[in-house]
Amino acid sequence: MAAALAERARSAPPWAGLPVAEAGYRNLVLGAAGGERVTAAADLAVRIAGYDEHPVVYPRRIGLVRAGDGWRVEREESASGPPAPWDFGPLRSSPGAHCLVVGPAAGPDQAELVAVGDRAVPAVTEVWGGAWPERLLLERPATEEQFARLLEGDPAGWTGMAAVTVAAPGAPWHTPADRVLVNPEAYGRLSGFGRQVVVTHEATHVATRADTRAWTPLWLSEGVADWTAYRDSGRGPQQIAPELARDVAAGKLPAALPADRDFAAGATGIAQAYEQSWLACELIGRTHGPQRLVAFYRAIGAADGQGEDRERRTDRLMRRELGVGLAEFTRLWLEQVAALKG
Repeated sequence: MAAALAERARSAPPWAGLPVAEAGYRNLVLGAAGGERVTAAADLAVRIAGYDEHPVVYPRRIGLVRAGDGWRVEREESASGPPAPWDFGPLRSSPGAHCLVVGPAAGPDQAELVAVGDRAVPAVTEVWGGAWPERLLLERPATEEQFARLLEGDPAGWTGMAAVTVAAPGAPWHTPADRVLVNPEAYGRLSGFGRQVVVTHEATHVATRADTRAWTPLWLSEGVADWTAYRDSGRGPQQIAPELARDVAAGKLPAALPADRDFAAGATGIAQAYEQSWLACELIGRTHGPQRLVAFYRAIGAADGQGEDRERRTDRLMRRELGVGLAEFTRLWLEQVAALKG
């Protein structure tokens, strides 16, 4: 049976169409046997050349059937976690100078997304430096339903979300194999400018992964991603934060920086949460300079996550890096929010 899996990996891999550096089945465990058929479990490890430092591991459930003196794979599916991209059908990949786009073999042309990815990477490096791999792997499935399944979520919760960055299964926490999953329907509704903003935003998450921790406030991590994406766009606050501006005009002002729960998929006011976060980081970048914003972000990630609550830690590091406390910064930010009334 191990020979059958080795043959599958060698001559008829379901991941054909990807530039795979290594692939193979590990930890084979035989399950129920029924004469001519056997069910097995195994870990499928796949490493994409030029993008994965370590193999991505997919737990698989495999059905084998006798074939002459040996066995052949009759079916294979995800045993736990998200499906593999090829579980939806054959794939093709399109390389760029700084990115690789993966999508269905029968899907639309990928040249536009390649161009967007290639522009995003140097834009992010200009702000965050070259301490990240400076490459981007973008996966665009055929449908929004497939996009949601790759995220193990309800499709209704991801409507309108154009892309999201995830760590592929099985990758070590210190060197995660990041993928940017693109929602084909939401992405397709965006303008060319909007598409560039979305992909540059996600590329920022990839670049800042090593500096992001569980205690990093989402207003900061999402805010710097939007700030990087909109930087040098020539757009003003009213254009970048239209939902927030409408709220302000209607007399609806926030009382505090966005909480993590405000960014949950499908949350009411999620657009305003992103816009508020951008405005907070724009205030830091404009007042203290881009380098101080980057330094503040990295200081949060470098802090010890033990023995100090998030707000106190953020306040302490904000004072150290920016010379202003969290309460005073929030007051200044609220002034900027109110100024959107025009």
